[in-house]
Amino acid sequence: MRSSSPDQRRASLEKMLSIDLSALSIDPKQLGDADQKNCEQMFGHVPIPVGYAGPLPITFSSGESVDIHLPLATTEGALVASVNRGCKALREAGGVKVESVYHGVTRSLAFKLKNNKQQPCQKIIDAIHQMQHEWKMVGESTSNHLKILKYDIDIEAPYLFLTIYADTDRAMGMNMVTIAAQKIGEWIQKNLNLEFITVAGNVDSDKKPSKRTHDRGRGYEVTASATISADVISNILKTTPDTMVEVANAKLDAGSRIAGALGSNLHAANIIAALYLATGQDAAHVVEGSMADTECKMKNEKCKITIRIPAILVGTVGGGTELPAQQQCLNILLQSKTSHLKPTQQLAESIGAAVLAGELSLLAALSSHHLAQSHKTLAR
Repeated sequence: MRSSSPDQRRASLEKMLSIDLSALSIDPKQLGDADQKNCEQMFGHVPIPVGYAGPLPITFSSGESVDIHLPLATTEGALVASVNRGCKALREAGGVKVESVYHGVTRSLAFKLKNNKQQPCQKIIDAIHQMQHEWKMVGESTSNHLKILKYDIDIEAPYLFLTIYADTDRAMGMNMVTIAAQKIGEWIQKNLNLEFITVAGNVDSDKKPSKRTHDRGRGYEVTASATISADVISNILKTTPDTMVEVANAKLDAGSRIAGALGSNLHAANIIAALYLATGQDAAHVVEGSMADTECKMKNEKCKITIRIPAILVGTVGGGTELPAQQQCLNILLQSKTSHLKPTQQLAESIGAAVLAGELSLLAALSSHHLAQSHKTLAR
């Protein structure tokens, strides 16, 4: 089936399994060259409904204020309605303020140290530092769009881990940084006499939860906040500031602490997943964004709600972003362009604001005991 077309593969599967697969049939206008670029052995596609929420006023880290529009790809009834309600409340409250830090995309190379007497750890570390210009040049030579920002060294005998942090321009960049890391590993093995074990040593925690990513961030670390008056909370969210803070204390502080949670939020993964799927991002990176921390506190008789998302890994070129439907959803989300942010930063900050809208609405639903009823009504 390797050289077959998607339609031929689907027909073969139907015959082999004696089942109907007609619902997976492909419209080339929707999938473009996906069978050549995005998916091997492709035999169909699975449509996901996309709902609209917004507009959501946002003030980016650049100081520019715009309204953003959210395309949410989901099969979970009530999710889009909830985010849309959060957007409405935030509009009445004056919008969302967002800040972000770009840590770069990371890749952790693993090496094996020789006998410690023959190869003292500190000498190896010193050599890596002293020759950083050379090995960085080797890595950066693999792409015109990659710049190594910094690096960390960790040792867990007998292994040494070199974690590189790279700016990958408008691409999310995992493939780019992996190719660069491979060349760096080969160069270090040849020139520093370290055995190169693997290009992906897990210290980077790519597509996995980890305390390091939670604490230090990865890709874009985004913080979004808003202050909501008691009137807005009463009229739109149907609850009170005191009740929301009480639920936040119980759920986000005490409950998360008992669970030993990496991240204490309401449902950040829901909104991140919906936007990643709609805009062609790598859905597996949702797990890193899911380690977000949400806080709701009283401030001058108002509620201040804040979320810190440690890792948003997104691109505006490459991968799934080039599929026709995903590209159009990306255009919706980035329709109000900024002049001082690069597109990936604007995208990451927009996602952060959207997550805050979802957090606010669910916190209110829990505070008013409306969650079960909303799912009963909207998600039957």
